[in-house]
Amino acid sequence: MFENKKGQSTLEYIILIAAVIACVFVFMGPMGIFRSRLNESYEAATNSMTQAADLTKTMRVY
Repeated sequence: MFENKKGQSTLEYIILIAAVIACVFVFMGPMGIFRSRLNESYEAATNSMTQAADLTKTMRVY
């Protein structure tokens, strides 16, 4: 009755691993959600540093 139990569990693991890999591609891929949010954070930090550097250039030291 339960002869194919090992084959069934192997198939379940394969499906689970495929789902995890698909999630990784969705979040970490070139156009993934995580990567785009990370790039937005980097851009915001870079812009802030550039603005601070520009501000220090215009300051006069007496």
